[in-house]
This record gives sequence, structure tokens and C-alpha cells, in this order.
Amino acid sequence: MEVEEVVHLPRLARVAVCGGTHGNELSGVYLVRELLKEKKENELLSVQMVLSNPRAMLQCRRYLDTDLNRCFTQAVLNGPIAHKAPYEIVRSRELNAILGPKGSPAAMDLVCDLHNTTSNMGLCLICYSDSDWICLHIFKHLQKQMPDIPVRYIHFDVSHKESYSLDSVGKHGFAMEVGPQPHGVVRSNIYTAMKVGVRHMLDWVRCYNSGTVFEGGSVDVFTIVRHIDYPRDCETCNITAAIHPELQDRDFCLLKPDDPLFQAFSGETLSYKGTESLYPFFINECAYYEKGIALSLARKRCVVIPPLQVQQQEQHTKQHFASEKRGEEQWEEEEVA
Repeated sequence: MEVEEVVHLPRLARVAVCGGTHGNELSGVYLVRELLKEKKENELLSVQMVLSNPRAMLQCRRYLDTDLNRCFTQAVLNGPIAHKAPYEIVRSRELNAILGPKGSPAAMDLVCDLHNTTSNMGLCLICYSDSDWICLHIFKHLQKQMPDIPVRYIHFDVSHKESYSLDSVGKHGFAMEVGPQPHGVVRSNIYTAMKVGVRHMLDWVRCYNSGTVFEGGSVDVFTIVRHIDYPRDCETCNITAAIHPELQDRDFCLLKPDDPLFQAFSGETLSYKGTESLYPFFINECAYYEKGIALSLARKRCVVIPPLQVQQQEQHTKQHFASEKRGEEQWEEEEVA
């Protein structure tokens, strides 16, 4: 039987755990506050705790002026800024200076941004890559360590340049989304699931940095296909239906063509008219009413991940030298041209 080759990646020396990117998603707010109280001496892993949107937190609001978790594209971070720019635009640049700069060698090695959803989604890691072996191995580890809660991996197929959320500032990053929990409240079971998930994530990073070889394997990845909005009145744009009772709270249960999708306020059942069976998630998420999203749909596929181990120092040195040499050669070619 052929043995899979181990992939070696750089050490994760600097990790950030962020809460309060949305000021009314309280599990992350209270967890980061709690973790800030813990001071671990002689800790080889540098873990930075960040309360991302303190002004929104004070008012227990998702945001003040605009959604902070949509403010981390390269265009927003590096474009011109108005004299009286929205608070979250200014704050995104502050966070980029603290955790990034995005796309630079100085950026955090790993950023974990904590979120709550009102949807029945369990614990999800949301990532922009389906081939980030660090994130996928962390996901695999959480699935193994947390058998009592559904743990899933959602892939948003967006380029690094266009990636818009706080976690995209790191070299590796993901949002940890846990629900269901109403915004503006904290539920003990949801808070505990997030706390346990963060603890296992940090334990995995410590084991990885120590040289542990992690076995490869296969995992299910849900790649987003599209969003569906609520039915709306063509004149007022008011919604005219709610999620059908047979679909409500059934996140990640396969939705087939002609399955009940909405129930009109008049009582009529509106069915799913898609031609492909897909997996719904963020079903009836409270914060997405303003975004025109009733639910999102994803395809599920199996992704094979290779065995993984941290690079040894000599491997890192060779890789760095090779990278520098490629850069010099490219510069010389440009000079000749």
C-alpha cells in the first residue's frame, strides 16, 4: 500500500482569537473577555485575544455604521478613506495593522474569529479555501474531539483579494460559527461549545508546533453555491413568506427539488424550484434579513487531506532561500525586459 507523503508547513507561532466582530454575538464577546483574564507564563505559543468591535459591543448591536465583517477586502483596506468614514471602516484598518497587514509575511499565522448564528448549524468552520491543510486538519481534529455536537466545514469560494471577513487577514484563518443562539443573549450550551472548540483548536496548534505528525484522511466540505432570498412584494419589497416549518432548523439536511421551501403568509406552500439537490444552511438567520438572504445552499464533497507536520528549521531555511532566489530571478528578468 502506498504511503502518503507528509506535507510540511511553517510553524504557527502567532495566533489570534477574536470576539465581538458583531457586537451582539455574545458567546465570542464573553469568551474572549474570559480568556483575557488567563495569563499563562512560559507559553511558547503567542495567543492574542482581540475584541474586534468595542463600540458595537457597548450597544449590543451587530455594527454601528456598516458590517465590520465585510470590511477586509484589499480594496477597502488599501483604498482612499473619507474624512468622516464609517466607524467600522476605520476599525478594519486598525485591526489590519494589529493582525496583518493582510497578505504580508508579518500577518498572524492563524486568525480564529468567533461568531454566533441564530440558525441551527452546530459548530462550523467557515473558510475561503478547500485546500488549506492547517484549517482542514483543525476541523478534522474538532470533529474527533467533539462527537456530541455537529462540526462542519463551509467553504466560501472567494479569492484572497476579495475575501472580506476578519479571519482573512491571517496567513491561515477561519470563522468559528456556533448556533443556534439569539443575538443579544448568551446560552450556556452554545458558549461552552465555542469554549471547547477554541481550547481544542489551541491544543492542536501546540501539538503541531511540537512536531506531531497528523494522519491524513478525508473530510466532507460544504462549498457554497448560492443564496436564496425570501419571496417579496414587487412594489413594497416586503417579504411575503417565511421559511416552511418542514425546513426550519434543518440546516445541512438535503433539500431536493419540489421540497417545501417557504410558507406564504396567505398559507400557500412554495416549493424549492432548483434542479439540483443541495444542502441548506444559515436557514432563517436573523442578521441576513437585511442582506436579502433567507438561506444559503451548498454542495457537499469529500476532500482528501494529506498527513501534516511542522517544518523543521532546515526545511524552512531551504524554502526561504529558494523563495528569495525565485524573487531575484524574477527581478532580473524584469530589469532585462
